[in-house]
Amino acid sequence: MTTAKHSKQNRAVISDYNGYDYKKIFWEDADRKYEDAADRMAIRKLLPREMENFVDVAGGYGRLADEYLPRAKSATLFDYSKTELAQAREKYGDKLKTKQGDIYNLPFKDGEFSTLMMIRATHHFKDMEKVLAELYRILRPGGIAVIEVANKRTLPRIARYFTGKTKASPFTHNVANLSDVDKDGFFNYHPKYIENLFREAGFKIDKVLSVSNFRSKGLKKVFGTKNLIKMEKGAQAILAPIRFAPSIYYRLEKPGDK
Repeated sequence: MTTAKHSKQNRAVISDYNGYDYKKIFWEDADRKYEDAADRMAIRKLLPREMENFVDVAGGYGRLADEYLPRAKSATLFDYSKTELAQAREKYGDKLKTKQGDIYNLPFKDGEFSTLMMIRATHHFKDMEKVLAELYRILRPGGIAVIEVANKRTLPRIARYFTGKTKASPFTHNVANLSDVDKDGFFNYHPKYIENLFREAGFKIDKVLSVSNFRSKGLKKVFGTKNLIKMEKGAQAILAPIRFAPSIYYRLEKPGDK
């Protein structure tokens, strides 16, 4: 789920999940059924129905593996955390290959994969330019990348800014480092900034979805999880043009013939 130490280039570990039961603590013990369902809706819309060689980058314990395994002839789960990869092997066995390593130096060949996915990971990385360069490198020409990005320009953050509860502007293009969430950094991005990084890396933006549009404890209490999931179905495409949600999903293409 994270990076490995890389002191020479100032790429320190942001969140090391070794020894941490992310599966139980973050997903199973918390009320995140809505968020999980919202992620799955987006993935089903954006991933190709048939994939030759797929990799889930920073995929943790394989939370979303049952979404891509039926579509892929070959699937690999990559993460830094040995703890999470062990959980994935326990559940999926030989159905899912696992690989441990450093996001800034991915242990894969150039053009090795026809499709890749990276969900709920961008907020951990100090050097997104390097991450995107690596993702671009391992993707074959004509390949598809589905990447989720933590959005800094959300309605709650806009409200906090105008009411003086925070000095961090949600409108500037600089990266928001939310040190109050994590002492080492928790990075959120302005949509225009991250989209420019995609283009600079060489990617073509094919499709965008606004995901987890109703991520709020208050809304869960008022409407209930099931109703929020129903509302989410239509909202992902409708709200995409204004990049509304805390999670923005991008379907990217690496130009070239497959």
